[in-house]
Amino acid sequence: MPNARIDSTPPSLLETRTIDHIPESERHGSLFSQFTLWLGCNLQITALLTGSLAVVLGGDVFWSLIGLLVGQIFGGAVMALHAAQGPKLGLPQMISSRVQFGVYGATIPIILVALMYLGFNATGAILSGQAVSQLAGVSNSSGILIFAGLTMLMTIMGYRFIHIAGRAASVVGVIAFCYLFARLTLTNDIGQLLAIRHFDWGSFLLAVSLAASWQIAYGPYVADYSRYLPSKTSSIKTILAVGLGSVIGAQISMVLGVFAAALAGANFAGHEVSVIVGLGSTGAAAALIYFSIAFGKLTISTLNAYGSFMCAATVISGFRGHVAVSQRQRIVFVLCIVGASTAVALLGEDSFIGVFKSFILFLLAFFTPWSAINLVDFYFVNKEQYNLNALFDPNGQYGRWNTVGISTYIIGILIQMPFISTSLYTGALVEKMNGVDISWIIGLIIPGLMYYFLAKKSIAPVSSSVQQSL
Repeated sequence: MPNARIDSTPPSLLETRTIDHIPESERHGSLFSQFTLWLGCNLQITALLTGSLAVVLGGDVFWSLIGLLVGQIFGGAVMALHAAQGPKLGLPQMISSRVQFGVYGATIPIILVALMYLGFNATGAILSGQAVSQLAGVSNSSGILIFAGLTMLMTIMGYRFIHIAGRAASVVGVIAFCYLFARLTLTNDIGQLLAIRHFDWGSFLLAVSLAASWQIAYGPYVADYSRYLPSKTSSIKTILAVGLGSVIGAQISMVLGVFAAALAGANFAGHEVSVIVGLGSTGAAAALIYFSIAFGKLTISTLNAYGSFMCAATVISGFRGHVAVSQRQRIVFVLCIVGASTAVALLGEDSFIGVFKSFILFLLAFFTPWSAINLVDFYFVNKEQYNLNALFDPNGQYGRWNTVGISTYIIGILIQMPFISTSLYTGALVEKMNGVDISWIIGLIIPGLMYYFLAKKSIAPVSSSVQQSL
């Protein structure tokens, strides 16, 4: 399996391509880089906070840890299956949605995805601002602005720089989290926490949903970060490298979050960063933890901003009919994307924790049907064979609007509504389910099956000779 570039010219740190196809001569990278990228971006404060919610919202430590692991495995499998599309197609993730939704129709899920990643970046910027403010001795608002500037720089640099940052973040994260776990076990009786076991289906499934939503939410941009790998890269190995990195990193963070929330009790909400750093850390060790928090968030926020930029370029190219994006346009796009999320962060930093839980659960209603449709189409309907030329042609094979994909997606969203349980919205059947939110399971299974049977009747297969004709 080739892991190096085809030619001897080293790839530039400044990326010049956007949503256009990556030719074989420019393919580079390794599966280890995929693993470290997803490990590093999951060893961070927002993943930790997500795990802590399992305890903050009523679960005990033991069953919360089990529920989170179950959710990681299920959600991580869905997320990692998208990774193999990168080497196969050499294109960003959301471009492939044009097969299922049409060249214009793909705008529908893409805009929703971009808005959700804007929300993720805004919530992440609040936590990062707290860490940067401690490191730099400035206010939280100034910390948010400094963090936004760094995110913008890394996003503009692009693919290769992001992978380098991912490797560095994985090293920093492993060191910081090992230290925190060591301090946690030396200064607290973890066995006592694990001995309290009161199983409750509602709390258990909440933990499963928290972890699953965390993993599934990566789906719309996973292939963005594997598309430069050589096309002959093993799909199984790509899936394993990405999936293991993401699941291991997220589970480590969420386990620490569960312990921290259980030990801090009522003092955790509103003081998340200081509680984590306060797990026995002082002086230089505290500075390392603050740096780890900021660096880990910088990596994932860059992924979110980069993914949002790809979404914006995909939408515009669909209507303009070409894919060229100049460096000046790239900078403007990134400035607008990061600027918008920063503005939301500055306006909402005082009400963060209350909104965050509802946000990450409610977004599942929009991510899961898209993932189901995209994966079923790639693996079972078109069987990894796409007409790359037609992806950029509204008059081509995939057309402007694909009613099968669009209608299935809309139904997939609506069918989840009775089962959603958040403060933003609670479905009619939630009470009958004893408060358990199973919407994400419904949103994966039913749209996937529905799309498979409808699409098999209406979509003609693409020959392998056409697939790589771009």
